[in-house]
Amino acid sequence: MIDIATRVYNHKWKIDPIIRSLIDTDFYKLLMCQSVYRYKPDTQVTFSLINRSKNVRLAELVDEGELREQLDNIRTLSLSRGESTWLRGNMFYGKRQMFHPDFMEWFEGMRLPPYHLEKRDGQYELTFEGKWPEVMLWEIPALAVLMELRSRAVLHEMGRFELQVLYARAMAKLWEKVEKLRPLDGLRIADFGTRRRHSFLWQDWCVQALQEGLGEKFVGTSNCLIAMRRDIEAIGTNAHELPMVYAALANDDAELAAAPYKVLADWHEEHDGNLRIILPDTYGTAQFLENAPEWLAGWTGIRIDSGDPSKGAEVAIEWWKSHGEDPSEKLVIFSDGLDVDTVINLQKRFAGRVKVSFGWGTLLTNDFRGLVPGDRLAPFSLVCKAVSANGRPTVKLSDNPNKAMGPADEIARYKRVFGVGEQEAQEVVV
Repeated sequence: MIDIATRVYNHKWKIDPIIRSLIDTDFYKLLMCQSVYRYKPDTQVTFSLINRSKNVRLAELVDEGELREQLDNIRTLSLSRGESTWLRGNMFYGKRQMFHPDFMEWFEGMRLPPYHLEKRDGQYELTFEGKWPEVMLWEIPALAVLMELRSRAVLHEMGRFELQVLYARAMAKLWEKVEKLRPLDGLRIADFGTRRRHSFLWQDWCVQALQEGLGEKFVGTSNCLIAMRRDIEAIGTNAHELPMVYAALANDDAELAAAPYKVLADWHEEHDGNLRIILPDTYGTAQFLENAPEWLAGWTGIRIDSGDPSKGAEVAIEWWKSHGEDPSEKLVIFSDGLDVDTVINLQKRFAGRVKVSFGWGTLLTNDFRGLVPGDRLAPFSLVCKAVSANGRPTVKLSDNPNKAMGPADEIARYKRVFGVGEQEAQEVVV
């Protein structure tokens, strides 16, 4: 096992790039990229960094030269032969050749496009512009770089013994969580923590800890590189990015209202009926399900990613019942801001009523809360989102208004088109 504290200490001499591979990213990104490559290859998009935690002044913590060095390194990366072989030949979700030869030929020759970086009011303005299939692949590595550079900035002040003690405490903290989860009957949990991880090495350690501590209850990781190296399942389907861009491309209100369903129709076609998980909350879960075409009720399950998770699952259960479906045969994936107590409560409430699974993110791979003075390693909410498509702004409403994004006039229009009324605001932890 790698001595993480020693490696972190040696980072002072610039050993280890943060992003080691183009597949050091989430599996759903590659699945979505293939779909975009097929259906919207020439759509021009802009992605921007958004720091929801304004108290974390990244531009005052992270050196601009180091940030540029890491971003420039990412632009030199390409698929290795072994990575290409894994993507081309591995079985994902019971299917071989998940990635088509034409997409793989493109991906093997692809390099990430340029970035634009500025400082403003203590924050970094980091944007990426270009063709959607290329630009979208910046999201995960850009976030991982900034999160780890922030960690390195705090850890840089620490000596060898202090680092050893810090990581010993962090390891003990995670293992206590594992021990609380271990007794749960029927638990299925995956690592979803790439984008806001403490570091690559720490995420890899967390995955190994869950492998040993939870056994078959740990079902895989969203991180492709770790999945390949550890010979475990790569987990993921799709994300809010698809309906956000499809909606921005709509020419009128009618096309806008149909956009979230057009996304899933294209997804169904792309994957031959596989990976049939609905992410319904981009423009409000209740409204999405109320207006959904009948064929969506036959899909495998739903991912709950904002709002009150219990309420979201109850809405899904009633929707399935109203369409003659058996909820006990459906899958509900919880993935919003999870930690141990939430996982335990949701598992106990819904086990037997639906098939339950969890995507455990930031509070798995970056829970250093309370471990350094001033809580300077506490996780924070950093995202990188598509903010425009072909020159039109994107909008996300979510089931939590505190996660909404987009120009105010467009948010109002989307609420009208999708019939979104009052929403219950909840704190965004990560």
